[in-house]
Amino acid sequence: MDIVNTHQAHAWNGYEGRHWADRHDRYDAMVGGLNGPLFEGAVIERAHRVLDIGCGAGATTRIAARSAPDGHAFGVDLSEPMLERARRTAEAEGLGNVTFEQGDAQVHPFPEAHFDVAVSRGGIMYFADPVAAFGNIGRALKPGGRLAFVCGRDSGEDEAARLWQAMARHVPLPDPAEDDAPGPVNFTNRDHIVEVLTKAGFTQVTATPFETVSVFGRDAEDAAEFVFGWGPVRHWLRDSDPAAVARAREAVVAALRPFEIDGAVRLTGPVWRFTARVG
Repeated sequence: MDIVNTHQAHAWNGYEGRHWADRHDRYDAMVGGLNGPLFEGAVIERAHRVLDIGCGAGATTRIAARSAPDGHAFGVDLSEPMLERARRTAEAEGLGNVTFEQGDAQVHPFPEAHFDVAVSRGGIMYFADPVAAFGNIGRALKPGGRLAFVCGRDSGEDEAARLWQAMARHVPLPDPAEDDAPGPVNFTNRDHIVEVLTKAGFTQVTATPFETVSVFGRDAEDAAEFVFGWGPVRHWLRDSDPAAVARAREAVVAALRPFEIDGAVRLTGPVWRFTARVG
């Protein structure tokens, strides 16, 4: 297996990938609001072959498989722990038209001109070389094949920002202005993404802004426990004073309390849906 995105491979095959795999239902609740807009843009037909990039624990791959009962859905991801969960869930649901494989989408040897549609629920945000990665995905699509993905949108109206602001009052967090690593922070600008897709050979690029509601937990305490268990947060706080981390947790609980609605913490955030064609 060829891997060029080594930093992400290490993270997703270590604690971060295991945390997601063990709590896949929690993460799916957090990002499940993206599914509707994503698949509206994908326009999957019954006999389509669908490629799911960064499929994680397989929720979107299973949706694709059910959308193409006479076709096939193929999910690829760096994380073996998440793929193990994906395979078990698909088997339990009796889905016979779905396959999962570990790989780096930037260099994975996909069959050329094989898929009708490629989708991604945020997995495309982590490419080390986005132009090369999208070029590789484009070669896997049939002429005229469709790409649809969702990613973050920097609008200054993200309710989750209050969470990070509360945390940052007590512990040091990375400065987004100094963060140039692949990830959600650096794949939000419409013009940049359009440029990447165009350089990779895609045409008919469209960007649709929308907002999504994410469920972070049952209540503020439960949501804060979930957030402080995320891999990046644990990494950021690894050298912080435990007393400061405790104060940060209390501050996050207080910041999330106003968002407790009908038995869940719900935060609204801005998102892009991109669609494009090959050729």
